[in-house]
Amino acid sequence: MNFPCSGVILAGGLNTRLGGRDKAFIRVGGKRLLDRIYEVFSELFEEIILVTNSPHQFLEWDLIIVTDLFAVRSSLTGIHAGLFYASNPYAFFTACDTPFLQKAVVKTVIEGIEKQVDIVMPETAAGREPLCAVYSKHCLLAAERHLRRNQLKIQRVFRKHRIKKIPEKILRMQDPELLSFYNINTPEDLARAEAMVP
Repeated sequence: MNFPCSGVILAGGLNTRLGGRDKAFIRVGGKRLLDRIYEVFSELFEEIILVTNSPHQFLEWDLIIVTDLFAVRSSLTGIHAGLFYASNPYAFFTACDTPFLQKAVVKTVIEGIEKQVDIVMPETAAGREPLCAVYSKHCLLAAERHLRRNQLKIQRVFRKHRIKKIPEKILRMQDPELLSFYNINTPEDLARAEAMVP
């Protein structure tokens, strides 16, 4: 990699649609979701950060465990905390509920980092993917400002920043079915994920 980059996993959701079960510990294909992501990250990043409000549950993993700096529960809160604690100028973010995140896709996003760019974000027909993206430390102040105002939509927060989009055509070269963006929110999503395991 040309630029130093941290890997950040967000594990702070309320998981209400899954009966309050912590997604990080849900198994797909016999393997916990966090283990699946950790395997990918450990091959790409020297610094791996986990953002969670239950740090005691994650002590078995070799990563830096941090908590949110704002009490608001949102993805933006996690992005803010990850950037705040990252020791590198850039950080790649994913949520802990993406069982099929592909190393090649993460690498493609990271390789899009340029000095004049604040965010590198995949874009598919379904829209942008803010939780499979790289953010620079330049995004910290905007994130904090919006959190203080309780304005939590990621797309709005960073619209004045320099965003480099990775088009679907490039992403499909690495991940033909775009499985990297599949996430688990409901029991039905979990059942589908089980059926998708090779």
